[in-house]
Amino acid sequence: MSHDMPMPMPMPMPMMHMTFFWGKNVVMLFNDWPNGKLGMYIFALFLVFVVAIAIEVLHDFPATKKRARPIFNVLAQTVVYGIRMALAYLVMLSVMSYNIGVFICAVLGHAFGHFIVKYRAALNDN
Repeated sequence: MSHDMPMPMPMPMPMMHMTFFWGKNVVMLFNDWPNGKLGMYIFALFLVFVVAIAIEVLHDFPATKKRARPIFNVLAQTVVYGIRMALAYLVMLSVMSYNIGVFICAVLGHAFGHFIVKYRAALNDN
């Protein structure tokens, strides 16, 4: 058995930040996205903001019908819950990029979504 075979070189990995940083050179969720392009970075921030809003809106989403069978109500609630959890994990993984812009957009999206839900509830109370 020969030990003269060259060792395979590992694939180059992008630098992963372990502290908060500011800038458009971030990798979120997928390799090469947003790829350091300002337009794609702004689009990624917008998506994080919108998904965070959706998480809050889905929290109070009435997925049940009064006349439906209980099993269908439970299934509808389970589907909505599953979607909400999937979106919440995507936002969490985005925030784990340690980019300050992503963090701010996630917090603002959750806050704005909470405002929408509470404002809509206040309008229904009156």
